[in-house]
Amino acid sequence: MRIQEFSFGNFKSFKDIQTLNLSSAKIKSKYSEIDENNVIQGSNNDQISFLKSKAIYGANASGKSNIIKALVSFIRIVRTSVKDEKVLNYIDSFRLSTETEDEPSFFQIIFWHKNIKYRYGFEADDENIYAEWLYAKPNDRELPYFIRDNQEIIELDKTNYSEGNKLMSLLDEDSEENDIFRNNSLFLSTLATFGFGKLSKQLIQSFASIFIISGLGHQGMYKYAGDAIGNENKKKYILDFLKYGDIGIEDVNAIEISSDDLPEDADEEIKRDFDKKKKRKLLISTRKKYNENLESNDNESFSFGMHESEGTQKLFELSPFIYEALKENRPIIIDEFDARFHPLLTKKILELFNSKENTGSQLIFTTHDTNLLSSDLLRRDQIEFVEKDKYGASHLYSLVQFKGIRNTASFEKDYIQGKYGAIPFLGDFSKLINTEDDA
Repeated sequence: MRIQEFSFGNFKSFKDIQTLNLSSAKIKSKYSEIDENNVIQGSNNDQISFLKSKAIYGANASGKSNIIKALVSFIRIVRTSVKDEKVLNYIDSFRLSTETEDEPSFFQIIFWHKNIKYRYGFEADDENIYAEWLYAKPNDRELPYFIRDNQEIIELDKTNYSEGNKLMSLLDEDSEENDIFRNNSLFLSTLATFGFGKLSKQLIQSFASIFIISGLGHQGMYKYAGDAIGNENKKKYILDFLKYGDIGIEDVNAIEISSDDLPEDADEEIKRDFDKKKKRKLLISTRKKYNENLESNDNESFSFGMHESEGTQKLFELSPFIYEALKENRPIIIDEFDARFHPLLTKKILELFNSKENTGSQLIFTTHDTNLLSSDLLRRDQIEFVEKDKYGASHLYSLVQFKGIRNTASFEKDYIQGKYGAIPFLGDFSKLINTEDDA
């Protein structure tokens, strides 16, 4: 799957419809190899190429993470709207305006699946689906596969989207309404539950292939990485990832232990986890041990979760997702990408996705790491900013939209100086220091 655009509006801090664009602009960078390496070229029939990475910058509370949340909500609703009647509760409209507080949110994605361009979206609030549409471009012209208005399918391509027609034909012909799905479930999701809904199921599987993870980590990521070392190829990749990250770990293994095997000084949270389950996996990291002559003939083992740093744990957790994203050409989206990482490490990971060896994976991330704002590393269309206006609404815009920016410009310096906006307007922090008690 390749993402061309994701658009959303009236969602959390975003009032108007905004578009995160991953198609490449017709620009030239400082170095020609950046334009070659940082872009995924379309097939001979495609008139579009795709960016391999997109960096999103902005002040704290500007709305960067809400972009990720919009995509998470979109995917979750598409995947589970049939079986989860409360999934629309994840929709949260922009509530700082009387114009939008009672209006539905908007979601739309333009993507490519098996070299065909699709445009799918819907409008919904926390209770109802109000509109839904699927367009495709199998040839030179975009065709409406189906268009839904509330509970009615008002247009349907019986030839190219025959599965939709097959489902409609199952209705009672005498019925005045084609009310075949709940008002809070999607037509695409409904079709995917039927054996004949093959295309619908494939499209939903494309959405589900997108990795969306938090750079701050969570228990699910830790377990995923722990399970991954059971695969020989994944384990080798993870160990190489840790090695190239200058972590100093020689090996990582998983052993099964019970609560009786825990050391006395084990963290209380870990002890509570073991109370819930008699046996579980414990990750053990191995490092070289040196004698007085600084020679190493032995290793020392450590409990990974208790002794390794948060940065090391994050790198470990992230590594299997990066492995699968690059190997399977899957998009990966990381919120707070630079959290707990040294700037040189985030740069190396970004360079991995922008390398010529990456033939199809796309990396989207939010960050505060201005070291990545370099014309030696990113094209102007790979840099996005988020800024809130005085009415509390977030706005998304790209560096490529600014006129007169030279290829040799210092993106980092100009950003810090406020040339592109999306920076905090900080007060005088010295006033927070009281040299004497206020009278």
